[in-house]
Amino acid sequence: MAPQDRLTLDRVELPTEPATGTLLRVDGLSVAYGDHEVVHDVGFDLRRGESLALIGESGSGKSTIARAVLRLLPPGIGRARGRVEFDGQDVLSLSERRFRPLRGRRIGFVPQDPGNALNAVRTIGAQAQEAAALTDSARREELVLDTFAQVGLDDPRRVYDSYPHQLSGGMLQRVLIGLAVLPRPALLVADEPTSALDVTVQKRILDLLSRLQRELDISLLLITHDLAIAAERADSLVVLKDGVVQEAGTTATVFSSPASEYARRLHADVPALNPDRYRHLRPGVFGSEPKIEISGVTKTFTVEGKALTAVDDVSFTVRAGTTHALVGESGSGKTTAVRLLLGLEEPDRGSIKVAGEEVTGRSPASLRTIRRHLQLVYQNPFTSLDPTWRVERLVREPLERYRIGTRSERVSRVREALESVGLGEELLSRKPSALSGGQRQRVAIARSLVLRPDVIVLDEPTSALDVTVQAGIVEVLLTLQAELKLTYVFVSHDLALVRQLADTVSVMHRGRIVESGTVAAVFDDPRQPYTRELLESIPAGVS
Repeated sequence: MAPQDRLTLDRVELPTEPATGTLLRVDGLSVAYGDHEVVHDVGFDLRRGESLALIGESGSGKSTIARAVLRLLPPGIGRARGRVEFDGQDVLSLSERRFRPLRGRRIGFVPQDPGNALNAVRTIGAQAQEAAALTDSARREELVLDTFAQVGLDDPRRVYDSYPHQLSGGMLQRVLIGLAVLPRPALLVADEPTSALDVTVQKRILDLLSRLQRELDISLLLITHDLAIAAERADSLVVLKDGVVQEAGTTATVFSSPASEYARRLHADVPALNPDRYRHLRPGVFGSEPKIEISGVTKTFTVEGKALTAVDDVSFTVRAGTTHALVGESGSGKTTAVRLLLGLEEPDRGSIKVAGEEVTGRSPASLRTIRRHLQLVYQNPFTSLDPTWRVERLVREPLERYRIGTRSERVSRVREALESVGLGEELLSRKPSALSGGQRQRVAIARSLVLRPDVIVLDEPTSALDVTVQAGIVEVLLTLQAELKLTYVFVSHDLALVRQLADTVSVMHRGRIVESGTVAAVFDDPRQPYTRELLESIPAGVS
């Protein structure tokens, strides 16, 4: 579609809002699920054309407040009381029939997970027609294609004709944003719109939201657990804990002079806002001998009859007692490189050595010996632990598998491993469902430590955790590294955390290492455009 032929959103005949005044006012809002109240007497104002972020940890009530505003609480279970005024009208007092024309047309919604928000068996275009039906335009398909172009989708027609599984996560999130802004709403509610995306895609999506907000004069209610994003993107903040407002005000005020202890703690735990957060825990001594040596490794897979090179001539070395980070977007080859290191995949060519021993070409029996000293901590503690086992068995199982120690010695080593990650004996009889996210990840770390390995591979070990829980896990990892002289391979998309945790780093892009060196050298003086793009995507905080 040529630029002169594109139908702009400005031609949609919809009411326009005045440029000033309060658009959304929440006053005395409380929400209960059954008999359990989870949001208590919350209030805030959002002015027209401005942005407000609801921030807090999991369980703080952020998403519940958003769903109360949208009237999307579970029917028969969720109950809201108080006032939610949109453009001077209390939406909680409206019947569903009277509120339905507001949702979608005047109040847009961008959900967290595009995979669940879009129908997998219908094309994007078919689903977009539903959003277009909320406008007064007779040329709906043209309007949809123009909107897809406006949100940065390079080939709107291909997107329109595609099914959700044929598009990347970033493209799907742009589709959701396009569908939300297509009817030209006055208010856009965005619930964790970038939590599942790579850091560069995250920045593009947030830039897009900011641009659309500015161009279309939309008010933005942003739900996020990422304080660095909130600091960079929102005009004002509401800090929540256990459904109660801890602090509220302009972003600059809340971050520069937080009044509540909770807000101060949240601020202190954000890596992007506190680059020296863990400096006192860093070992600071480089090992002299290489613990891991990967040289010229290549791995190709066959997908639908076509050869896909996942790792292409990759080389890096990790010295004993240090942390080496692998960073890059999804599909860059990080996970394949880790699987090759662990002996879970065999390379097409190249050499992989751990403590001087070659990993490649070994039998399963001989790999077991190496894996005893080479352990893995998975990304998600909610899926990596067997939900039917108790903590004591989860931590003990590797000892039994390798037939290490007597029964009493195993009991002692399990308790020693739990104590090293800051967990008490009272948790031994609990199942994972009775643990918090942070406790589960500590159990996963204890399980990896019980064999007393030399090397631990950390695959996004904190990405599924809240910022304060993440801080506790990072402190445990750094303390253990200093005490036990552990070598870490750290896979992460959180570049601010990589800066604090790692000694050296390799930047991967499309299966190749495009830049490698000490963290200080690579982060302070990046040589490659791709590395610069990654680093520029780190939220800068309050401007």
